[in-house]
Amino acid sequence: MTSPTDEGPVLVTLEGVGLSLSGNGILKGLDLTIERREILTVVGPNGAGKTSLARLVLGLVKPTSGRITKRKDLKIGYVPQRFSIDPVIPITVARFLALPRPAPAETLRACLSEVGIERLVDRPIQSLSGGEFQRVLLARALLREPDLLVLDEPVQQVDFSGQVELYERIANLRDRHGCGILLISHDLHLVMARTDRVICLNHHICCSGAPEAVSQHPEYLSLFGKRAASVMAFYSHEHDHRHGLAGEVLPKDTRSHQKADHGNSEGEQA
Repeated sequence: MTSPTDEGPVLVTLEGVGLSLSGNGILKGLDLTIERREILTVVGPNGAGKTSLARLVLGLVKPTSGRITKRKDLKIGYVPQRFSIDPVIPITVARFLALPRPAPAETLRACLSEVGIERLVDRPIQSLSGGEFQRVLLARALLREPDLLVLDEPVQQVDFSGQVELYERIANLRDRHGCGILLISHDLHLVMARTDRVICLNHHICCSGAPEAVSQHPEYLSLFGKRAASVMAFYSHEHDHRHGLAGEVLPKDTRSHQKADHGNSEGEQA
């Protein structure tokens, strides 16, 4: 069930939200809020349901259970995990940004300038690097003047230095426009410095908290603190349950806490 709410700092609220597709449980019992001026980063292993969470927030799929409440007239800008363009169809950056709704040339240039690629306005899309195309997608999302940006792995095909710079620009967009940002990422070590809250997702919310608290956790430090220059795609946290191979919560045993190390990779389907 999805319903609107009055204007306020909270943009989206999920209460006990679950999602099943073709009889398969994807997400279970999600409780979270996304607020204005907040960067909420979601990390988790491949197939954990991160992209499905983004699709729920976007309204592309409906929850099987629970309730999603959105602010009235909420405008959302979206950068998808994958976006394909037919390579035989010539189209410039300006033409691409004008689809499906035209925008004034000065508006297009302003959005491109915000992501640092105004110079590419007349370039063919097919000639862009992966990093340049990701910035075009971000500019496209900004054209909606969004209250909320949903960014699903926005630094794919971007080199390490470019990732750092792009995450910095994303944080600046939040500061400049006051929008909320839901960021799906496996680069926890890179986004930690500019995110407000982190959620570890594995079909349900395993743990969450302020980045300062997470970054001081011994297991986090052992995995990320000494590897800040790497793009290792896994994370670690502690909680009072264990996961099976499919991500399901296993029955508790006599141990009070289990340390869970989750592998993570790009290309999530769920």
